[in-house]
Amino acid sequence: MPALEFFDEGALVSVLTTEPLGRALDYRAPEGGCFLGAFVEVPLGPRRVTGVVWGAGEGGYDLAKVRPVTRVLDAAPMGEAMRAFLLRASDYTLTPLPAMLRLATRAPGLADPPGPRKVYRKGWVEPDRMTEARGRVLDVLDEYGGAAFTLGELAGLAGVTTSVVKGLVKQGAVAEEEAPRDLPYPRLDPDVAGKALADDQAAAAEALRAGLRAGRYGTTLLKGVTGSGKTEVYLEAVAECLRQGRQALVLLPEIALTAEFLTRVEVRFGAMPGEWHSGVTQTERRRLWRMAGEGGVGLVVGARSALFLPFRDLGLIVVDEEHDTSYKQEDGALYNARDMAVLRASLCDAQVVLASATPCLESWTNAEAGKYARIDLTSRFGTAELPEMRAIDMRAERLQPNRWIGPTLSAAVQDRIGRGEQALLFLNRRGYAPVTICRACGHQIGCDHCDARMVEHRFLKRLVCHQCGETKPMPEACPSCGAEGRLAPVGPGVERLAEEVAERFPEARVAVLSSDLFGSARALKEKIAEIGGGGADIIIGTQLVAKGHNFPLLTLVGVIDADLGLQGSDLRAAERTFQLMRQVSGRAGRSEKPGVAMLQTFQPEHPVIRAILSGDEEAFWRAEAAERQAAGMPPYGRLAGIVLSAPDVQTVFDFGAELARRDAPLRRIGARVFGPAPAPVARVRGRHRVRLLVKAAKGVALQPALAEWVGQLKVPNTLRLSIDIDPQSFY
Repeated sequence: MPALEFFDEGALVSVLTTEPLGRALDYRAPEGGCFLGAFVEVPLGPRRVTGVVWGAGEGGYDLAKVRPVTRVLDAAPMGEAMRAFLLRASDYTLTPLPAMLRLATRAPGLADPPGPRKVYRKGWVEPDRMTEARGRVLDVLDEYGGAAFTLGELAGLAGVTTSVVKGLVKQGAVAEEEAPRDLPYPRLDPDVAGKALADDQAAAAEALRAGLRAGRYGTTLLKGVTGSGKTEVYLEAVAECLRQGRQALVLLPEIALTAEFLTRVEVRFGAMPGEWHSGVTQTERRRLWRMAGEGGVGLVVGARSALFLPFRDLGLIVVDEEHDTSYKQEDGALYNARDMAVLRASLCDAQVVLASATPCLESWTNAEAGKYARIDLTSRFGTAELPEMRAIDMRAERLQPNRWIGPTLSAAVQDRIGRGEQALLFLNRRGYAPVTICRACGHQIGCDHCDARMVEHRFLKRLVCHQCGETKPMPEACPSCGAEGRLAPVGPGVERLAEEVAERFPEARVAVLSSDLFGSARALKEKIAEIGGGGADIIIGTQLVAKGHNFPLLTLVGVIDADLGLQGSDLRAAERTFQLMRQVSGRAGRSEKPGVAMLQTFQPEHPVIRAILSGDEEAFWRAEAAERQAAGMPPYGRLAGIVLSAPDVQTVFDFGAELARRDAPLRRIGARVFGPAPAPVARVRGRHRVRLLVKAAKGVALQPALAEWVGQLKVPNTLRLSIDIDPQSFY
């Protein structure tokens, strides 16, 4: 790595903090001086805040009045490539630089001094007397396995006072240990033998290794059918990265996928990697953040925010299931982790692997244009075969009222249960029913704070708003007309489907997989492991089940409503339906026994359904690309979404209309403004929402024009304005 610039004591330095000031501030270097990129503590008014030395100070004022840096933190300085990444990401997403820095410093206790500290783990003695508070502490320790906590962290997670934890320590139910603050992670051995690869997999692995040996930036689309061994192939690239002494990052779209993946990593490399996601303790987050900067961790497995860890020498980024919509951050700093991975790799001479059975159209187009390399895996790993695809024409099925499993699919499920195999019924709707209606007056129960219908969650015995999270008990009487006993569910959710399954297959063991039914990521992981071991006959799931899980006994996938995603005017509706159906169908037949995927549809002639059944994915992508290109839509054009929100509806519409009138900066680059118009969900958390959409040609400098455009008006204090470059959703 290049040597960092050093600032002598008293020199003027520019420090960027995470405070929303919009710019860096000048300070004097502390006693002993500091390096460029150093993490420092500086005074800001009466407070002390954390920042990064961003460069030399500007000067031009009385230096005697400049306050000194309080101290340099015990952390590896932020490298040039990381600073460049934050700058470029800020410019691209139009996110203020301090907010980008906040993403890169989301670890607790960065200002804490080094040295040992007390940590708390599960003990080996049962307490002599169990109370509710003590039980919560032990539940937290069980949930996180062998993880270590600080006293405050453990008490906070359990919702108890620290005296409860100390009481359990005295009894031996909780172990108190002296531990170094931040130990390096165990070394992963790249030369541990991996699984034997088939010829096409071995060739793919060698191509990825060659890219790493070249020592320069490159992106490869690793496209392989479900179960084709993509993971084993890119783990060989991880091994090559580790041999070179560089660091690797694997991004996963779902926390529930990490348990199985970590086990595979441990088998392949002889040790566990670092983890970074919301299910990791704060103590472990601090350790991983520091070890990433010092080079004390070779491989990190994490969610999208792991992309902002301060890696010392990042050589490889893998984006698994790269098409997944969860890689798009939809609040705060709006970014797409797939695109940011490519940006970050380009700045540190790293390789990117985008792995998917159904890549997004943007990645497919970049591969077609030669911007990305492309590797295809066309056969399943080992003896497994691709599932047979069938459509069930629901127009010909005799479906009983308030029933959603047709006779054909029902018979197939019964056949699988009789063979001792598993069946998966897929419906991408959480809860019991999407709408609750009064049969007396027609009133639909909505959220008090949003323009959205509340969804009944019968397992929770509550109504839930899927926009803001507001919940309330299921009423006995209609809130509008007061009629009792007339409220009725309309339409199915996975919980209602589970009721039907219990009636139709009373002897079957049923498991429902939906994110809202599990209190923690660990509980969800345990349930998935139980199902994988044969702990259920019928699995009912939302899109959660489509993401990379491997159930060896699963031989039938039944899609309850294959038409659901084709409704509405979403730009990506066809693409997402195609991806989801192919992904969920791919859960079947991943072991020795062949699988079948059956799609219940009222539109078997729809082009998306035909493409899914035929398996001609390239024809689908070509047709979808031609439609987007003719309309000048992404990836052949550019979009930016502007969302305005305020408590007062007139304020937000007036501001949106005035903004639309002042569109000269956009017209200069040939861009058009559409709107303002009410957002599809026009009120969320009590705030009225209005959208504008900017459409431009692909090659124009859109961000500077947008910044000039919105900069013409002062945003009222009550109004929020957010700009979403390359929007993925339009709610």
